[in-house]
Amino acid sequence: MGWIGETVDSIKSIQIRQVLSQAVSLGMIVTSALIIWKALMCITGSESPVVVVLSGSMEPGFKRGDILFLHMSKDPIRTGEIVVFNVDGREIPIVHRVIKVHERQDTGEVDVLTKGDNNYGDDRLLYAHGQLWLQRHHIMGRAVGFLPYVGWVTIIMTEKPLIKYVLIGALGLLVITSKD
Repeated sequence: MGWIGETVDSIKSIQIRQVLSQAVSLGMIVTSALIIWKALMCITGSESPVVVVLSGSMEPGFKRGDILFLHMSKDPIRTGEIVVFNVDGREIPIVHRVIKVHERQDTGEVDVLTKGDNNYGDDRLLYAHGQLWLQRHHIMGRAVGFLPYVGWVTIIMTEKPLIKYVLIGALGLLVITSKD
């Protein structure tokens, strides 16, 4: 009986060690991802260094599902640049082109007006009530590069939450059942 009891205890301790090892590995992966994201924020100067194009308003230049890489420098924003901005009262950032730049004579601050390439009019209807221009604090960054279609994963998981839950469940099951 002593040998069997020791064997069972040995198996239990291996399972506990394996679960703890997997939990630590998962924690390290999540922590590494957060560190990389924060490092990208510091390097690019943007609060969100990567965004997904969610609509067709910038076609044919950027299509829905493209991933944009952003950078925010101290250089003045110029007409023709593609910027990503937040509007007061809206959560989702908007990707549009700067069509007009207005410099205030008294302060030297630059205000911008934007428009989607595939839209008929400017974005003043998208801005907060009574707002005619975007200030620098609204702008998250300038588009400096893109990857086509890669953002569809994000769009599909947002629009069809069941797929997101199935994917998370499958990944969790994979972690639990792995022997490494």
